[in-house]
Amino acid sequence: MLFNSWQFGVFLPIVFGLYWSVPQRFRWLLILIASYWFYMSWNVKYIVLILFTTIISYMAGIFLERYRENKSVKKFILTFTLLSCLGVLFVFKYFNFFSESLVNFLSMFAVHLHHTTLKLLLPVGISFYTFQTLSYVIDVYRGNVKAERHFGIYAAFISFFPQLVAGPIERTNNLLPQIKAAHDFDYAQAAYGMKLMTWGFFKKLCVADVVAVWSDRVFNDVYSYKGFALILAAFFFTVQIYCDFSGYSDIARGCAKLFGIELMENFRSPYFSASIREFWSRWHISLSTWFRDYVYIPLGGNRCGKFRHNVNLMITFIVSGLWHGANWTFVLWGAVHGLAQIVENAFLPKGHEPKGSVRALRVFITFLLVMMAWVFFRANSIGEALYVLGNLFTGISDVRAYFVEAGYKVFEASLGDKVSAFMSILTLCVWDWGSLKRDVITRITMKKSPVLRYAFYFGLLTALLCLQAIDTTDFVYFQF
Repeated sequence: MLFNSWQFGVFLPIVFGLYWSVPQRFRWLLILIASYWFYMSWNVKYIVLILFTTIISYMAGIFLERYRENKSVKKFILTFTLLSCLGVLFVFKYFNFFSESLVNFLSMFAVHLHHTTLKLLLPVGISFYTFQTLSYVIDVYRGNVKAERHFGIYAAFISFFPQLVAGPIERTNNLLPQIKAAHDFDYAQAAYGMKLMTWGFFKKLCVADVVAVWSDRVFNDVYSYKGFALILAAFFFTVQIYCDFSGYSDIARGCAKLFGIELMENFRSPYFSASIREFWSRWHISLSTWFRDYVYIPLGGNRCGKFRHNVNLMITFIVSGLWHGANWTFVLWGAVHGLAQIVENAFLPKGHEPKGSVRALRVFITFLLVMMAWVFFRANSIGEALYVLGNLFTGISDVRAYFVEAGYKVFEASLGDKVSAFMSILTLCVWDWGSLKRDVITRITMKKSPVLRYAFYFGLLTALLCLQAIDTTDFVYFQF
């Protein structure tokens, strides 16, 4: 059940009405039923997997508390739980990838093995809810949170439908208490949630799905294109991946607000970052902080020598890349970001905030670096990614006749569609720039002039209605 589907348009009002109608003591049950129904709408069979992960992690939390004084038993319980949950993730997401990679590697040494593959459909959201359960177990192990004794409430926490399939990856001390808490309906919070959802739908339908048509056209047949067409494709995918994923996060956060629940902010205008380090403090924040707390810091973080610190960074980013997908393109994408941070740490002073034209230049350079890295993320293979990067400026000696015009013709669309796309991207840029210092929705809501306020609302809704005929697609991060 996609957020951008009529089924969800029916599902959400029903759940919303029931949630505020039933007594507080039954609301966790309603959330649990709605969340499992939401998840089973993709594939009923895979509800078994989330149940397995939920039961294993729930029992682990209880036993970790029971044996909190016995370190050896605690370590055994933690290890067993990590292997069990990650084992499920490995089988469904990584088995075929590692099997193929091993066969290819051994063949280089004249050792030929049969390539074994499992014909399994990747369960939607498995990486997200697996990481949420792991953070819970690790936090209980560390003594940061108490084990939840109510299985139903814990299951609702793991499966909370707004963020179940693509995050944010919530922490126990934020979401679980909210699932248990008594909530009174707050009109202002619900209204804010609806506005946030509208903005998320705008980013998905009016920006991401529009430019996806153009980026897919090139990336699905990269060897047929050169020069400016490849630059435009890389740029359009850079816009697409951001609007698609942050759009989902906005819809998820807005949807949660309808039930009186606050999810963490997952994006903070990342393309206005002045360094790769700053980019990762603004991009997919729930995942980057997850890897910081459960991978990077346990490895030693920056509390060690420079070489070890750099190794810790590379390991963290390579694992982060692998988390995104079972392909060497994702691993290389993560490695590029890790290497960029190592270079920044060596040459850029820490604690110094660039201002004015210096910051603008660094923002531009950072954006270009991020855009080039996205090529590895989007390309179907490393070879295709290298082809794109190696042919970005082919024909630039004849800038007008060949480079620009030939590239521009690739993106066939009416003048109206091009103007609409340009205006949507411009609106996105203005919104994100304004978000650097203020909450734009609150700012618009507090406008004294109702004419300006409702003109903006009308403009967003009109754009959504005008573009509803476009073939909408799954959210990109559903595959992760």
